Amino acid sequence: MMNTGSSSGGRTLWASTTSGSGKRIQKELKELDCPPLSSAGPIAYSINHWLATFLGSPGTPYEGGIFFLDILFPNEYPFKPPKVMFKTRIYHCNVDSSGNVYLDILKDGWSPALTISQVLLAVRSIFLTPDPYNALVPSIAHLYQVDRKRHDELAAEWTHRFAK
Repeated sequence: MMNTGSSSGGRTLWASTTSGSGKRIQKELKELDCPPLSSAGPIAYSINHWLATFLGSPGTPYEGGIFFLDILFPNEYPFKPPKVMFKTRIYHCNVDSSGNVYLDILKDGWSPALTISQVLLAVRSIFLTPDPYNALVPSIAHLYQVDRKRHDELAAEWTHRFAK
């Protein structure tokens, strides 16, 4: 996936790059540092809509899976966080059935000093270390805490079914 801007005759092809948020997003795109086993970049002609791809980390129940996420930057970015949603179904206590992700940095912990590279790193971290204490799906969090083996079996089953 590309993580550099496209141009045609010196003209940027993305809309809305004259706004403050568009300029900030373009700057972050140029400096993008994706975590291992991931990629991200704008979709078509919108700098405000990105697609991210994460490969399931080896040694986790998500190993071998390919997970797609939508990232939508609001017009108020960086003063408001991007919205990150899993498009691929995943059995995870921090991701609900609609694909919404719980990450503190996307809620109360957001700061305009944060970048999309840091958001991607935080998303990568939930593959390795789920946060059952801030779960969007309490039943999955409970299983993770009381029967990790069964949790991992179900997560691997979902990975095989939905992410391969």
